[in-house]
Order: sequence, then structure tokens, then C-alpha cells
Amino acid sequence: MTTFQKTALAALLATIFLIFVGAVVRATGSGLGCPDWPRCWGKLWPPSSLEEVDFDRIDLSKFQRRDPDITREKLAEEFNPTHVWIEYLNRLTSLPVGLFTLATFVLSFGFLRRRPGVFVAALLAVVLVGVNAVLGMMVVRSGLKPGVITLHMALAVALICVQVFIVHRGGASRPTIALPGGGRVWWLGAGLFLAVVAEGVLGSQVREMTDQLAVEYKEIPRAEWAGELERSAVYLIHRSFSWAVLAFALLYFYGTRGATGAGAAAVRAVVTGIVVLQMVLGLLMAHVSVSPVVQVLHIGLSSVLVVALCWFLLCARGAPGRTRPGK
Repeated sequence: MTTFQKTALAALLATIFLIFVGAVVRATGSGLGCPDWPRCWGKLWPPSSLEEVDFDRIDLSKFQRRDPDITREKLAEEFNPTHVWIEYLNRLTSLPVGLFTLATFVLSFGFLRRRPGVFVAALLAVVLVGVNAVLGMMVVRSGLKPGVITLHMALAVALICVQVFIVHRGGASRPTIALPGGGRVWWLGAGLFLAVVAEGVLGSQVREMTDQLAVEYKEIPRAEWAGELERSAVYLIHRSFSWAVLAFALLYFYGTRGATGAGAAAVRAVVTGIVVLQMVLGLLMAHVSVSPVVQVLHIGLSSVLVVALCWFLLCARGAPGRTRPGK
């Protein structure tokens, strides 16, 4: 593996880790732990107690954009030291993503003439990181406005797809996977990928609902949240469509038997295993409790699943001795 690939892989792993940390933020309801941005309660270093907050350094007009009736007293009631540090650590975790992505872009100049696609992908990664940083700011300033959070997550998924492409194309040669079923199996993997992305978008909207429940139903046990979620058409579609994703995954598992090269067996096991595990986690949230731990695993593992499917699609597309998609 080249230095460029190692740097790009570090950026990818940092992004996946950030998604897991972001999932912790959402599962614990810490999205507004630091209600201002880029500072946290008006400080560069987050306060551990309300006594450390200097409200004279906080511009209340920024908070009044999302709540015209906000006062110092009401803002003080929102202070939760645990939430403060969870959200602040989430912000710190984003730094390695930016640094490794920028380093990858600098190194990509070596590919400008011989593989311009790698350079363009590295530039796109920098743009996606920058746009998502702005969206992160908007998420905080909007008071966790629905829609902004879903877009924030969607761009994160786009980023990891671009990063997988960079890792794949950045080596001395392109890793390949030879498929026994030719182009039909590739399209099966592509269908599974699209189904996973669609399910992820629906899931992000459901998570916006759980964020709202965490605010409105603090005194209600999480085991009773599923009943509230079942009133939503989005939740019901998300729950039902998961069975279609499982069916796709089982067909993929069957169709990729005998595939060789570029970790084909490992990718096959990871993809199928995560889809099955996601079904189990979904059933636990639907019928037992919307547990924070289960939520974190459910969100974080989806990013690993996307990485595995992207790798499969890129490697299989360039595999020798097989029919290319559309031929």
C-alpha cells in the first residue's frame, strides 16, 4: 500500500469513527450540548459546570433566531455537562477527518496527469468535508432542524464513497474481484447498494423523530418510544423496507459464491453479516427499547456497510474475464 493510499485510508477510517461518535451524540441527545458554534458556551474550552459560563460573552441574538423567547435563564436550564463534553468531543473528532482529507488532496497532485480522476476525487472530498462542516454549524444554529440533519448524514455517506474510490484508485494497480455470475451479479450488488442508501435516508429521518422524542418525552421510558414512532408513515416504510434490503443481501450472498480476489470472501461476509445484524438491531428497537447503544451500532454499522459495498462495486467493475455492466 502506497503512502497516498495509507493517507486516504486514514481519512476514511477517521470519517467512519466520526460517524460513530456522531451517533453517540444523537443517541444521547447531546446535539445541543454546545448550543453555539464554533465556541462552546462562549468559550474555546468547554465548561464543566454552569458557574464557568460567562453569559456576557454569549450573543443571545444568535439563539433567538431559533427561539425568539430565549433568555439567559432558559439557556442556563439547557446546560448539561455530559452533553457538553460529548458534543465537544464530536467536534474534536472532526479535526483528523479534515487534516487527513487535506493531506490526501495535497498528495493527489502526483496523480494530476496520469490519473486525473484520483485528483478530482480528492478535491471533491475536500469540498464535501467543507460543506459538511458548514452544515454541522447549521445543525447547531438551527436547533437540530429536521432535514438539515438528514442532509448532513447524506453528505457523510457521499464522502466515504469518494474516499473508498480514492483508496481503490490510488495504488500501483487496481484491486479486482472476479465474479462467477458476470455483470448480473455486479448489478445485484448495485441494487443492494441503492437499497441500503435509501434505507439509510429513511433511517436518518426516523432518527430525527427520536431526537424530538428525547426532548418531548424525557420522562417516558424508551421502551414506549416505538409506539410513538409507529404513528409515522416514514417509520413504517423504513421498518418494512428493511425486509427488502435483507432479501437483496441474501441474493447477493448467494450470487457472489465463488468470487475471488481483493478480499471477495471477507467483503461478502461483512456485507451479509451487517445487514442481518442491522435487522436484529432494528427488531430490538421496534419491540424491546430504543436503546442508545443499539442506536449507535445501528447508525455506525451502516457506514461500514456502505464502505464494503463501494469496495465491491469498484473492484468487480474492473475485474478481468467478466462481462462489464450493460454488456
